[in-house]
Amino acid sequence: MSIVVGYIPTPEGEAALERGLAEARKTGVTVVVVNGSREQGRSDRRRLTGEALAELRRRLDESGVDHRVVQPANENEPAEQLLDAAQEHDAELIVIGLRRRTPVGKFLLGSAAQRVLIEASCPVLAVKSDPGREG
Repeated sequence: MSIVVGYIPTPEGEAALERGLAEARKTGVTVVVVNGSREQGRSDRRRLTGEALAELRRRLDESGVDHRVVQPANENEPAEQLLDAAQEHDAELIVIGLRRRTPVGKFLLGSAAQRVLIEASCPVLAVKSDPGREG
């Protein structure tokens, strides 16, 4: 069993990571951090490399939670990457971060979040970032 966390280096990704770690501490399961890319050639700034990836791994090591970082090698959409990881790692929970939206934006939920919520075979926890952490 595991908790799958969708992570990109944004306030929403940070909120998802922190909540995923907190849930894993309660249940003692492994956290699988999925850091994917939409861009062919991996040029998406949200995909961690080098020092940023090393820093994430240090944070996870310091958390005391069993973990692994997954960076899908396919060009699938983020929702599909999360759903695939959840299936592969027998997820009991998926944690995703949601952006705050304008009044018009509230009418539509982000397509990746909507797909995960609808298609996941396990519970999905959608969290918002701390308003003080947004940049």
